[in-house]
Amino acid sequence: MSRARSTASRRPDFRAVRAKLPEPLGAAVDGFERHLAAERGLSVHTVRGYVGDVVSLLDHLSGASGRETLAELDISVLREWLAAQHAQGASRSTMARRTAAARTFTAWALRAELLPNDPGPRLATPSRPRKLPAVLRADQASAAMQASAAGAEQGDPVALRDHAVLELLYATGVRIAELCGLDVDDVDRERRVIRVIGKGDRERVVPFGLPADDALGRWISAGRPKLVRADSGAALFLGVRGGRLDPRTARRSVHDAVGTVSGAPDVGPHGMRHSAATHLLEGGADLRSVQELLGHATLATTQLYTHVTVERLKAIHDRTHPRS
Repeated sequence: MSRARSTASRRPDFRAVRAKLPEPLGAAVDGFERHLAAERGLSVHTVRGYVGDVVSLLDHLSGASGRETLAELDISVLREWLAAQHAQGASRSTMARRTAAARTFTAWALRAELLPNDPGPRLATPSRPRKLPAVLRADQASAAMQASAAGAEQGDPVALRDHAVLELLYATGVRIAELCGLDVDDVDRERRVIRVIGKGDRERVVPFGLPADDALGRWISAGRPKLVRADSGAALFLGVRGGRLDPRTARRSVHDAVGTVSGAPDVGPHGMRHSAATHLLEGGADLRSVQELLGHATLATTQLYTHVTVERLKAIHDRTHPRS
C-alpha cells in the first residue's frame, strides 16, 4: 500500500465527524460553508479543505470537555487542537493551512455574533519552507510538444485532443480546471485569445500563439466531431464518451507527453503553468503582466517565479562562466 493510501485510510471522514457534532456546532459549520461558497466565491476544493479543518477543530472542542457551544472556543482550545495535529504528524504546510482555516472561521464567527471575541489573530502562523516548483527548460517543453504532435499526426481524436491540451496549457499558463472548464465559445481564434473563469469566479482573457492555434484548429475540425454526442453541450475538450474532459484524464496525458523527454522532470499541468511563467519572465516579460496572465490575486504569488529564474541563471553561470 502506498504512503498516500495508508495516510488516507487513517484520516477520519470529516463528513461522518461533522454528522456527530452537537447541533449548535453543526449549524456553525453550515453557516461557515455557505459564507465561503456564496460570499467569498472560493473553489469547491478550497471550501472542502477549510470546512474539513473546521470540523476537526469543533470535534476537538466538543470532545475535549463536552463543550457544545461555539462561545467556548478560545485561544487555549485552538492551541490544543493545533498541538494535537502536530503530534499526529501533520506537515508544516498542513499546519499553516489549518491555522489559516481557523483564523478565517473565528473571524466569520465573530461577525456572525457566535463568538464574543476573535481568538484567531493570537495564533502564530507556522513558517512554510519555500519550495521552488519543478519546471521544464524551453528545449524540454519544445520536445514534449513535438512528441505530442507526432502522436496526433495519425488523426486519432484523443491524440489530437491531448496535443491541443498540452499546447494550450503551455501557451497560456492556465490551470487545468480552467482549461477543462472552457466552452467552444470561450475561444476566439481570430484574436487568438481565450476567456477564462478562474478562482473566485474572476474572469480574464489570455492570449495564445500560432502553435496552440494550429493544434486547437485540428482538434475542433477533425477531433472533436468524432467524440461529440447529443449531450456533450458546449464543452471545448471532450472525453472518449463525449462528456466534458475530466482534469484527471488531462493530467495523465500531460505526464505521458513529458515522460517521453529524456532528462525532463516529471511535471503535470501545474508544472506546465510554472514552466510557462518562468519562460515568460526569462524572455523579458514584466512581473505584472505575468500576474495578469496567470490570474494571481496578488503580485506576491507571481514573485515565486522570479526565484526560479534566478536559480536557473545561477546554474547557467556556474556551468558556463570561466571564472565561476
